[in-house]
Amino acid sequence: MESEMGYTIRFDSVTCVSSLTLLTHFTLISHSSPNFFSLKLISHLTSSSSLFSSTTTTPLQSPSRRKLPSATMLHHDPFVSDLFATAISGVVAFSCLRLWEETAKRGLFDQKLNRKLVHITMGLVFILCWPLFGTDRWGSLFAAFFPGVNILRMLVIGLGIWKDEATVKSMSRFGDHRELLKGPLYYAATITLASIVYWRTSPISTAAICNLCAGDGMADVIGRRFGRKKILYNKNKSYAGSIAMASSGFLASIGYMWYFSSFGFMVGSWKKVIGFLVVSVISAVVESLPISTDLDDNLTVPLTSILVGSIVF
Repeated sequence: MESEMGYTIRFDSVTCVSSLTLLTHFTLISHSSPNFFSLKLISHLTSSSSLFSSTTTTPLQSPSRRKLPSATMLHHDPFVSDLFATAISGVVAFSCLRLWEETAKRGLFDQKLNRKLVHITMGLVFILCWPLFGTDRWGSLFAAFFPGVNILRMLVIGLGIWKDEATVKSMSRFGDHRELLKGPLYYAATITLASIVYWRTSPISTAAICNLCAGDGMADVIGRRFGRKKILYNKNKSYAGSIAMASSGFLASIGYMWYFSSFGFMVGSWKKVIGFLVVSVISAVVESLPISTDLDDNLTVPLTSILVGSIVF
């Protein structure tokens, strides 16, 4: 049994039998004189070495070194459990994508707003499914399966090999399929690499995905509506958009820190909170630079988050 104080306590059948014997014996002699009770207590504790030898307390290894047991949240077999988790995450992500494709088809939102809604929700919804996967190394690889498939999907659609007008309309700025080879491709690559390299135990993956999805997405949504005052060094960016990006990325990061902590994958702390704030602010500053527009925000924002996160966490 693993205690919350970081120790592993193992009980065997000898411990249980010794404990019951000790309790019964003391109950029977409790009516004797106090001196007799004291002598019997000392004698029995001294002679009952099996009670303590069979109960061992050993410090746990650090989270980075100890081997965690495979999770079986969905099935008793860890491999089958990960298959189920992959299927569920795929259905969730596909359903979310289909929703925005339908809104794009029906023109319920402006095309730019619809594209940003896809940008904000897809990654955040997908990593909600991360706790379903196992705690061994295979879990992260299973989690990266559908984002990896999405990389191939962006490539074949972006290169014109496969026609998918709904996807192009929901993810591109101007309806050109070649746009999928930039922002959407970088987006899928970020989530895939965050799953494989950092995974849910690292605040770096949380910061990279939250600043890319919530931060960069809200920067455009808020900036277009309230960004009248432009940044001096980049007339394409506004103060309102940059503030919205830093705030949204930071709040989303804190939310997912709490979410993963509730499953025991990450330990929440004020140090991490400050780290997330630093990463979000610097990512917003980089996103406001002219070079970010030239290279694509979907590339510069996660790279900045990973670089700064590697320093502060």
